[in-house]
Amino acid sequence: MKQETPQPEYEEGFVEVAGVRVYYLHAGSGQPMLLIHGLVGSSENWRNNIGALAEHASVYAIDLVNMGKSQRVGALDATLAATANRIIAVMDALGVTAADIVGHSHGGAVALMLAALYPRRVLRLILFAPANPYNRCFDPMVRLYSTWWGGLLAWVVPYLPASIQRFALGGMYGGAARVKFSDLREIANCLRDPSSLRHVLCITRGWFAEEAKLKAALRRVKRVPTLLVWGDRDCTVSLSSGIRLHRKLRASELMVVPGGHSVFEEVPEEANRIMAEWLGRHPVFAPGERDRRRAVPGVRRARGSAAALAAPEKA
Repeated sequence: MKQETPQPEYEEGFVEVAGVRVYYLHAGSGQPMLLIHGLVGSSENWRNNIGALAEHASVYAIDLVNMGKSQRVGALDATLAATANRIIAVMDALGVTAADIVGHSHGGAVALMLAALYPRRVLRLILFAPANPYNRCFDPMVRLYSTWWGGLLAWVVPYLPASIQRFALGGMYGGAARVKFSDLREIANCLRDPSSLRHVLCITRGWFAEEAKLKAALRRVKRVPTLLVWGDRDCTVSLSSGIRLHRKLRASELMVVPGGHSVFEEVPEEANRIMAEWLGRHPVFAPGERDRRRAVPGVRRARGSAAALAAPEKA
């Protein structure tokens, strides 16, 4: 079963970016931190993490445009670069010059592109199973939903019985028993919104081209202090792809946690502990100082189990 943590006190608000209203949650004070949800998600996905993070940071969890409570916009540019540009505009509107960025799945890919395009706006990265160019697990799903009949199926899935949805999501969460009704409801509500579903399908159809762009951009992220957190039973973004990504990002550390694709939701107390411990060991450096830092790459198992060091690839 998923762990539950006390709900934090936070403020809700909107900022306007190029005429579009973007919703956010905010809690805490201190070093700014921005949380970016996954493909079919919202700021609510971080509800069991915000409180712990807000003890040491000024945390903003945003709803990307066309998701959650943010405004719906037709024919929106759904590329990673365009999404990163919108996040920078949100940061500007919030008065945030630079921040730690936390991202999950597709939001993790957005965070990587953000760091590549705007290195002086990103201090540290914490990425939970980020979508990446080395993952092949998602390819069949991308090909399916890129067809016309796959698109038709996408309109039907949100209305299937909860038991079937729970079974379908079981692999992502490391087992059907880990999938809560609230998770099913959030995903179904998102996909029942025509604008959100069209946006998701647009992202899916451009998936392979965007992953190729991200692969080329990774060289500009390799010195950014990065924590990669992966569930050992993740069937959506494979752990093997996480190991390859870790080798490419020389200033990264990979932590393997028992669980599926959304371990920050499945075991929030453990995820919060891991994030706090890593942030404590990696103080903030100005972007110009990163070249003088020595990375200490490694793959670690949570809860003190044996760790295998993975040597970085040569540039």
